[in-house]
Amino acid sequence: MQYGTLILEDGSEFNGLIFGASTNTSGEVVFQTDMVGYVESLTDPSYCEQILVLTFPVVGNYGVPDEKDIDDFGILRWVESNKIYASGLIVSTYTEQYSHWNAVESLSSWLKKHNVPGLYG
Repeated sequence: MQYGTLILEDGSEFNGLIFGASTNTSGEVVFQTDMVGYVESLTDPSYCEQILVLTFPVVGNYGVPDEKDIDDFGILRWVESNKIYASGLIVSTYTEQYSHWNAVESLSSWLKKHNVPGLYG
């Protein structure tokens, strides 16, 4: 377990546990209230250079699908683009254990692969 800290511009600090990449990042902190769709949100260009806070209490439980899977028209099937645009992810509770028919990896391993840090707790 590794600890991390979110430090706001006004000096406020919020401690938590790190998942994903263990690296520093910066960005505007924004929130989203959706119950599902973290993969789509993280790959959405509108979240470029933003730290995304998900308000749903448990995140990671359905893992991440194959990000390179395309449909019959050559369009990416499960993601909004071919990279993660958000610069970080903050959640209340993260679970490494996932279960979904099309999941190929955990959210944490996917974030690590793209060098994106996550913080929970």
